[in-house]
Amino acid sequence: MSKQNKLFIIILLIIMMIGVLIFHHFYGQGNRNDIVADSRKEGNDNLTVIEPTVKMTELENGLSIVRYDDDYGFYQFLSQGGASSDQELVSFLSDQILLGKVSLATNQNIFGCSTLSVKGKDGYLFGRNFDWQECDAMIVLSHSPGVYASLSTVNMDFISTGTSFDINTLPPQLQSTISLYVPLDGMNEKGLCVSVNMIQDSDSIEQNTSKPDLTTTSAVRLLLNQAANVDEAIALLEQYDLHASMNMMVHFALSDSTGKSKVVEYIDNEMVVTNTPVVTNFYLSEGEKFGIGTSQSHVRYQILMDAIQNSSIQSMNDVKNVLDSVSKDNFGEFESTEWSIVFNQSNGEVRYYHRENYQQGYVFYIN
Repeated sequence: MSKQNKLFIIILLIIMMIGVLIFHHFYGQGNRNDIVADSRKEGNDNLTVIEPTVKMTELENGLSIVRYDDDYGFYQFLSQGGASSDQELVSFLSDQILLGKVSLATNQNIFGCSTLSVKGKDGYLFGRNFDWQECDAMIVLSHSPGVYASLSTVNMDFISTGTSFDINTLPPQLQSTISLYVPLDGMNEKGLCVSVNMIQDSDSIEQNTSKPDLTTTSAVRLLLNQAANVDEAIALLEQYDLHASMNMMVHFALSDSTGKSKVVEYIDNEMVVTNTPVVTNFYLSEGEKFGIGTSQSHVRYQILMDAIQNSSIQSMNDVKNVLDSVSKDNFGEFESTEWSIVFNQSNGEVRYYHRENYQQGYVFYIN
């Protein structure tokens, strides 16, 4: 080998090493201490204010946070027709984002949820419980160009592979990109809140017209990106054919900063919209489907409705306490409430409580 070729190889290796160092500096794993902006007490609760960075950072076991500022190809995803199944969404991600390096698939499991929309003393508030088995959760603060800023939550265990490959072995930047396509809930800078709640029903959602296609989770991403309020969210959903992720029957809880709160359900593949401040895991639309769902979800619904009607909810802390009252440790079943969220739709403050530890809250600000 000539000296010139050796020199070229050495320079190339140095450039590659520098590139790896730069990547890990900006997009590697973060240190929790670097993102804690403040800590304060509110009653008996500890509230830790978090300022996320583009480094994926573990807040505690099973709960991580990342900020994403770049374009992640969602416009391209929509312009090529969206996806009519989880497999098509995965194919897009594999081809466009992961460059064909891994074949991903969604993991099928049943989950439960509770949401409520209330007027507090300083504006409207939205609460959300996600009930499932113990999982890895990712909170994603998105400030991508051309869309509304948002904060959303992803169950990373819903993303798996048909092989022994573990998504956690992907670089953090790629994990972050994937997570933007599979949110289960969130709020954007305009105060629009979206939550996916499952309904235990053998039916699913498979709309097949000439409209472009969306899966459940990509629909959540669309609404957080483009809808400023409930009416705009419903208008957007009407423009697409919906296909249920994991073949699960779901409904969408929608709420905005004006206090408008609705549930969007799909009955015989027709979209039905109903006014309601509370959504759990049974159909709320009038008709033969009304009430179908788990018996426990009816109990949770009534607890939340009673709290609203008693006018006992005035603050974010009050919403947290009501979410605690319908968390899974009250029912003795196998699931846990993996996360509870309180959204302030007026000022963009969001509080997360992990695995029913309601004495430790993580505070984020969307703007």
